[in-house]
Amino acid sequence: MGESLKTDYLIIGSGLVGMAFADTLFTETDANIIIVDRYAKPGGHWNLAYPFVTLHQPSSFFGVSSKELSRGEIDQIGLNKGMGDLATGDEICAYFDDVMRQRFLASGRVQYFPMCEYEGDGQFTSKLTGETHSVDYEKLVDATFLTIAVPSTHTPNFSIATEAQFMPLNDMPSITEKPAGYVVIGGGKTSIDACLWLLSQGVDPDDITWIRSRDAWLLDRANTQPTDEFFHKSVGSIAAQYEAIGNASSIDDMFDRLEEGGYFLRLDKDVRPTMFHAATISKPEIEQLQRIKNIVRMGQVSAIEKDRIVLTNGEIPTTPAHIHIDCSASLERSFAHKQPRPVFDGNCITPQMIRAYQPAFSASMAAYVEVNYDSDAEKNRLCALVPPPNHDVDFIPMTLAMMMNQYNWSLDKTLRLWVRENRLDGFTKLISSADKSDMKKMGILQRIQNNAMPAINKLQQFNVELANRELANKELSNKELSNKKTSQGAKA
Repeated sequence: MGESLKTDYLIIGSGLVGMAFADTLFTETDANIIIVDRYAKPGGHWNLAYPFVTLHQPSSFFGVSSKELSRGEIDQIGLNKGMGDLATGDEICAYFDDVMRQRFLASGRVQYFPMCEYEGDGQFTSKLTGETHSVDYEKLVDATFLTIAVPSTHTPNFSIATEAQFMPLNDMPSITEKPAGYVVIGGGKTSIDACLWLLSQGVDPDDITWIRSRDAWLLDRANTQPTDEFFHKSVGSIAAQYEAIGNASSIDDMFDRLEEGGYFLRLDKDVRPTMFHAATISKPEIEQLQRIKNIVRMGQVSAIEKDRIVLTNGEIPTTPAHIHIDCSASLERSFAHKQPRPVFDGNCITPQMIRAYQPAFSASMAAYVEVNYDSDAEKNRLCALVPPPNHDVDFIPMTLAMMMNQYNWSLDKTLRLWVRENRLDGFTKLISSADKSDMKKMGILQRIQNNAMPAINKLQQFNVELANRELANKELSNKELSNKKTSQGAKA
């Protein structure tokens, strides 16, 4: 048994969420902190990311609040040309390591235990020495709730023949000779990155088969640029979003309007998306991906055999000379399947999404609220959960929850000022500092103000429709099950 330890806050996980929470807690208090993590270095799943990974949103509002990640540059070449830099996986890991060493550990207030598994009840064990430590803590912060599954560590939910060449996209740079073709499995951001990397290496798009069980609505990266140069595009997209929602006559009409207004993008104009994972993309990236014509939409893969790939709704041929690239790890295998819990529950804090698309800001704000507000009820009111999206219509409850949170925060002057000054927020400072003599900017802000409440009302209406639809489907399913049992009983 190792030494007994004592701390104010015991944080489990040194990924983005744990680091962002710890950073704001460190700024706002003089508390002592112990951080425990299973990996050798801070950064969470970024330690396992594929070699060519980058952020898909600007670096300027990623990481921890106290330290800038962005190089402050506009990309001059490539598919992100003209927009803010996107940090690479290596840059992100080096950044978190620097925050840990130079800010946290150097202070003497933070202890860090990497390569350890948390066992519960304040106990954790070193994976290298087997030594177990016990921690006496005031508050436990479970920063593992938003864990993201990655292809390099997850087990595929389909069988793979021994003759088949199969690899996570992490291994693609190790390919040594041209295969008969590449089969990319997955419809999310990871598969997009795999396809873009192959194309960037000069692979003929006709040599790529892309299995997409679902098409997705995507977000335009040009709308996420938190700079004055992009004000009319990025802040304008918020106005366009609220107008599209508020004026929609139905849920389908809402998606049509969101696409027409430039909020949503899709890869194939002829296929209506049914998925939304909030992936961000640039229009030049879409143009590249549209070069791939061998798109397979036959449901999910159930087996990769020697000479065929079996899918839910059919099969396609393959050979042992083809390379099958796994990009199928998704939200469904990480936090989206978990039962949500209150962020604040006694002496346990579980940071979760309280603003869509921004886990770093969400964790930072949870730490600020923990320190500056008293009751769990008030803390949880300010940190109401924003449900993670999976299906297209999940955009509705997600956006509604986010807008309601934003409204509640705006009523609290102290919190409102903190949000504006938080580097991870992205847009509040840009909006609040807009030149009031600039009539175009003021016009955009007036559109936001005029359409915010109609958008909330329409989202509430659509949310009720979704609930009624779900109830009707459940009743129909129960009726069909009952009829089936009755039929089986009659035959017996």
